[in-house]
Amino acid sequence: MIKILSILSFLFTASSFAEYRVYQYSITPKYENFLKVKEYIITSTLAPESYEAYHGGKENITVSLLRTWLCPGDTSQTKICKSPYNNKL
Repeated sequence: MIKILSILSFLFTASSFAEYRVYQYSITPKYENFLKVKEYIITSTLAPESYEAYHGGKENITVSLLRTWLCPGDTSQTKICKSPYNNKL
């Protein structure tokens, strides 16, 4: 019984400390697209290398990291938390 309570206690405690990292990038296409977009800013939970690979690799885009921050809470959230930098601008 004590083992079960210990395991349950650990599971509830571990879930309360969950967090995920958010990245903000400046993206520059390396080819001329039909929208004539030169540069744009995105916010994603994908790491820089993963974002670049997912969107065609170094041959297609240049990814420049602008800032990053941690979001506390459930990592399955689809909504990205607000940037703490917005309050300081």
